[in-house]
Amino acid sequence: MRKRWFLLLTLLTFLLFHSQPVAAQSYYFQVPRLTVDAFWESDGTLKLVYVYSFINDPSGHVIDFVDLGLPNNSYSEGDIYASVDGNPVYNISSSDFQGEGDIGVAIGLGQYSIDPGAKGTVEIRVENIRNVLYTDDQDSNYASAVFDTPYFISTIVSESTDLLVTFHLPPGVNPEEPKWHAAPIGFPSQPETGLDEQGRVIYSWNNPSANSFTPYKFGASFPKSYIPSDAIVTQNPFSGIGEFLSGAIIPLLCIGGFIAIVAVGFASDSRRKRQYLPPKISIEGHGIKRGLTAVEAAILLEEPLDKIMTMILFSVIKKNTAEVVTRDPLEIKVNPPLPEDLQQYEKDFLAAFQKSGADRRRGLRDMVVNLVKSISEKMKGFSRQETIGYYKDITRRAWEQVEAANTPEVKSQKYEEVMEWTMLDKEYGEKTQDVFRNTPVFIPVWWGHFDPGYGRVSPKTTGVPAPMGGGTVSVPGADFAASVATSVQSFSSKVVGNINDFTSSITSITNPPPKTSSTTYTKGGGGGGGRSCACACACACAGCACACAGGGR
Repeated sequence: MRKRWFLLLTLLTFLLFHSQPVAAQSYYFQVPRLTVDAFWESDGTLKLVYVYSFINDPSGHVIDFVDLGLPNNSYSEGDIYASVDGNPVYNISSSDFQGEGDIGVAIGLGQYSIDPGAKGTVEIRVENIRNVLYTDDQDSNYASAVFDTPYFISTIVSESTDLLVTFHLPPGVNPEEPKWHAAPIGFPSQPETGLDEQGRVIYSWNNPSANSFTPYKFGASFPKSYIPSDAIVTQNPFSGIGEFLSGAIIPLLCIGGFIAIVAVGFASDSRRKRQYLPPKISIEGHGIKRGLTAVEAAILLEEPLDKIMTMILFSVIKKNTAEVVTRDPLEIKVNPPLPEDLQQYEKDFLAAFQKSGADRRRGLRDMVVNLVKSISEKMKGFSRQETIGYYKDITRRAWEQVEAANTPEVKSQKYEEVMEWTMLDKEYGEKTQDVFRNTPVFIPVWWGHFDPGYGRVSPKTTGVPAPMGGGTVSVPGADFAASVATSVQSFSSKVVGNINDFTSSITSITNPPPKTSSTTYTKGGGGGGGRSCACACACACAGCACACAGGGR
């Protein structure tokens, strides 16, 4: 009897379970990476290339559709192409679009749909979008190109997004001609500039901590002469009435936002003043530029200038070309004759120290300016990103060599050999303390020419081996690390004064304030015909594109 009741109970449980409606899954995913390339073509059309990296949540609905809002109706479905992880998909339809706007296409992922817990990369290419350029508000001879990034409703997407937006300006536009518009909050005020593989000027904005539920607006202007005159959208004379009415109210609501933008603008300008490399050094070539000295690599990495000049001081002292007479104030004595292998920046450095006061600071400023220009020339045709990675790897391996040494003597010797490379590490002071935490540092022979307070003694006096030759002093590693860090700080305060002011005097020459347009959108809302971009999943305005994964299907 008990067995029968058990079987009956089991059967009832099964029937009850399967008779209940199953709650529909909701879309929920991450977009850790999104790149958008906007190609503004010579015929006045726009090509958009989106590359989404999706991570579907284990509890989320399968990502089977991506609804992509488009800038306007001036496109053809036959000019839209899509793929998932490199596999083409062909279910592309405007009639299936389920975004909140009325302009867009649905991309059906089909057999390549992204299952819960899975990852996938979706690439969408939209070509020949017309009617996307307007006259720049500030210069009637310029065309204004504005684009809003795609976004999702906030309830279906989580985590941050590494967002990269790149404008490819029309062929033939010269680097000095175009202007970039104000960037959205959270992005650098000045985009990375360069040339793409076709030799076209590019502007790139990157924010690794953006999100996928905010539309970000980007813009640029370039001379109208590079596109046909009929590619510029002509405004209806009455279309500005709505803008005027809304403009009378919206500014009152945006005063707080304006204040925040001004504050961010000051912060962005402050960052720019510390970026002494000119934008043109970012024009990407191919391959790694090998053979740079540690000082030149430090310029490429845009290390603080007080650190770089301390590295140069160490370099000329190690070459027995100079020695410090007093450290406060810092005065050095040049030991002629100068060796033939001296770098030009080392010669300029020594020449500057033969002067005093303002003349010395001007000499050091000119030395850095010439060094930056030299690096710009050397980097022509090479990839900045690859080269930076190469020298960061040298720094990493330099530390590994020091850490791998078995005895304090060998560890100190290795450290001396690679010291200039370890200084490229932003945490070189802390790492020096860590490496030598329980180990003494045998001070290099040349250190006495930098810091007369340490002096030079013989091994017989100290009873300490002299692996670097000539006799050295043994000190705790923490003391030595602190001495190096103090050297950088004292160089700043005792020689060039306020390091920020000194750096600004250099950036004003090597990286002057950008030529910008105050136009943050073109007439009609950046190619938008005055229509709003405030939608959640899809976008009705031209010059704007929004997307929803699945559109809540």
